Amino acid sequence: MFGALNVVDTNQARLRDQLVENYDGLIARLTRRLGSSDFAHEALHETFLRLDRVTDAEPVRSPADYLFRIAINVAKDRHKAQSYRVSVSEIDALLDVCDDQPDAAQVVEARSEIAAFKCALAELPDRPRRVLQGISIEGVTAHEVAARLQVSLRTVENDLRLALRHCATALGRTVVRRLGGPRLRS
Repeated sequence: MFGALNVVDTNQARLRDQLVENYDGLIARLTRRLGSSDFAHEALHETFLRLDRVTDAEPVRSPADYLFRIAINVAKDRHKAQSYRVSVSEIDALLDVCDDQPDAAQVVEARSEIAAFKCALAELPDRPRRVLQGISIEGVTAHEVAARLQVSLRTVENDLRLALRHCATALGRTVVRRLGGPRLRS
């Protein structure tokens, strides 16, 4: 039992001695391997802290190589941790994203307009309502609506104009007149 503790003390002591004696050499090797002197210093300092974890399983045969391997593993762990972190500029970019979702007031207003439109639609006579529903809601052409209702294209145009004017008035909107009246899809 006491022999095992001596191995741990011996391993830790040998590794600490090696770190102190070969600090500059380890920094130089790590800098070449990692490409950054600052990163090499950080990795070696973290390595020093990890020496407390050295177990008594087996004696360390090559303390310099063992320290170098620990430092490389520390550097890999730090690199992984940094790749999972979001930078300040990325956070700012995420916070600047516009929220296209309507707020509660907009939802209530839209629902109110839909209800008013449904009421205005219900107030229309049957044929103008069917013309408006066919062309504006279902996306059917004016020719198809005329054929479906067995009326002329001119009647469909007049009924559409009447329905649009009625719904605009009911919703408190103004009808924008275009040259040639409402554009009907053929």
